[in-house]
Amino acid sequence: MELGLYTFADVNPEAASGDRGRDAAQRVKNLLEEIELADQVGLDVFGLGEHHRPDYMASAPAVILAAAAARTKNIRLTSAVTVLSSDDPVRVYQQYATLDLISNGRAEVMAGRGSFIESFPLFGYNLDDYDQLFSEKLELLLAIRDEEKVTWSGETRAPIDSRGVYPRSLQEKLPVWIAVGGTPASVARAGYLGLPLALAIIGGEPARFAPLFDLYREAAKKGGHDPEALQTSINVHGFIADTTEAALDQFYGPSTSVMNRIGRERGWGPSSRAQFDQSASSRGALFIGDPERVAEKIVAQHKNFGNTRFLLQMAIGLMPHDQILRGIELYGTKVAPMVRQMLADQKVDAVAE
Repeated sequence: MELGLYTFADVNPEAASGDRGRDAAQRVKNLLEEIELADQVGLDVFGLGEHHRPDYMASAPAVILAAAAARTKNIRLTSAVTVLSSDDPVRVYQQYATLDLISNGRAEVMAGRGSFIESFPLFGYNLDDYDQLFSEKLELLLAIRDEEKVTWSGETRAPIDSRGVYPRSLQEKLPVWIAVGGTPASVARAGYLGLPLALAIIGGEPARFAPLFDLYREAAKKGGHDPEALQTSINVHGFIADTTEAALDQFYGPSTSVMNRIGRERGWGPSSRAQFDQSASSRGALFIGDPERVAEKIVAQHKNFGNTRFLLQMAIGLMPHDQILRGIELYGTKVAPMVRQMLADQKVDAVAE
C-alpha cells in the first residue's frame, strides 16, 4: 500500500489585502519544504488540491508540483484534485505531461468535480451543466491521454478534428485517478471506465463507506476490467505527533476552525471538542495520534477497504510549519515502516492459512 500526504495549501483568509501575496509566498516556501521532506523520509505520494478561494493558495497545483519535482527524487506528485469540470482537458494534459517530464515519470492527475463551486463562475461555466461538464471533459482527457492525435466532439467545448496534443508524457499513459466524495454514480463510473478511485472520507465512520468500494469493483467487472488490478485510495484528515495528546491538541484548533468556517457556508452546526475527540477514536474518520496509534488505524481500515493507497491531510488550516514537518517526519520514519511490516505479516499469515 502506498502511503502519502495531500494538502490544499491553506492560508489566512482574513489577511489584509496587502499581506496576501507575502502570506502566499511564505506558504509556498513552506509547502515545498514539506514535499521535499516527505520525499526524504520515504513517503510514496504527495497531492495538492486546486481551489479558487481566499483560504487556499494552490489555484495552479501543476506549477507548484513542478517546483517540487525539481527538489525531489522518488515521491509521486499528483493533483488532489484537478477541478476538471471548469478546466480545459487539453491544458490539463499538457501541464501534467510537462510535470511528468520534469519529474522523470512521477506525475498523476486526480480528477474530480470539486468540493467548492467558485471555479465555475470564475471561468464562465454554468452550474446547471455540472454533471455534463465533468462527463464530457473526462472523456476528452482520456482520449488525449490514450492517443497522440485526437478527434472529439461534445456540447461543452469546441470539437477537435485530428489534432495532436503535446508534449506527450514520459509514462506510457499518464495516470488519471477519479476522486469522489461518496456519490455512488461517480464511484460506479470510475469502476466501469477502469480508472483508479480515490475516496475522500472526512466524517462519520469510515466503515460505512466500504460498500462503495464493492460497488466500484462490481462496476469494473461490468466494464470488462479486473478489479484486482485497479488502484484504490482513501483520502482522510489526521495528524501525527510524538504523543496522542499532543496530536489531538495541535490539530484541534486549526482543523476545527476550517471545518466550522465551511460549515457556516453550508449550514452545518459548529463542532465541539467532544465531537472532535469522538471522530479521532478507533471508529471515527480522523487519523490522529502517536505513530503506533495511527499505524494501527491505517491497517485496521485497510481490512475494510482493501485499498492500495492511503493519503493523509495533515496541513489543515493555519497549522504551524514546525509541527507539520515533525508530523511528516514521524509519518515517514515511524508510521510507514510499522504499516508496511504489519501488512507484510498479515500477508504471511494469510499464505500460511
